[in-house]
Amino acid sequence: PYRRQRQMCIRDRHKVEEFRQMLEPLGYTVKSLLDLKEQIDIEENGETFAENALIKARTVHQLMHTAVISDDSGLSVDAMDGAPGVYSARFLGYDTDYAVKNQYIIDQVKGKERGAQFVCAIGYVEEDGTEHVFTGVVRGEIAQQMTGDHGFGYDPIFYYPPYQTTLANVTEEQKNAVSHRGRALEQLIAFLKEGKE
Repeated sequence: PYRRQRQMCIRDRHKVEEFRQMLEPLGYTVKSLLDLKEQIDIEENGETFAENALIKARTVHQLMHTAVISDDSGLSVDAMDGAPGVYSARFLGYDTDYAVKNQYIIDQVKGKERGAQFVCAIGYVEEDGTEHVFTGVVRGEIAQQMTGDHGFGYDPIFYYPPYQTTLANVTEEQKNAVSHRGRALEQLIAFLKEGKE
């Protein structure tokens, strides 16, 4: 059923909020691992965003026997051979402030190609165990300096040419309209609607 509650395998409060903004208007109640009484530790050892998204969704599905949606996403910088990639959250250490991570990336691309992309893979495991992956990508550039107080993570250094500024310098509505997560979610929602018809 299209409006059935689904558990989402994410701990990042910012991501949870983004999913809520996009899914709750459609009638979904968004839950995350933060809402569970028992904490689940999942080793994200995949080599791609898609592999990690399915690892997380599959693990929670096996424990809860319900449909599960999980997200894995990050920043891929051309001049850094795609890094930080699947290690985006762990890049330079989990506890390293993003201001430090962002400045490091700015320094790494000085005098080099500035192209970059945000990638989001949403893994969806149906109640019967059938697996799907929906991937969204947004292309941009690494800014010359951190700009903007909105967003989170690498948003302050991700310059999006159509907006002529970074994704941390636009409204949530503007960001969601073009974001990698929004694009992946659009595919997921289209799939769920198709199944409902």
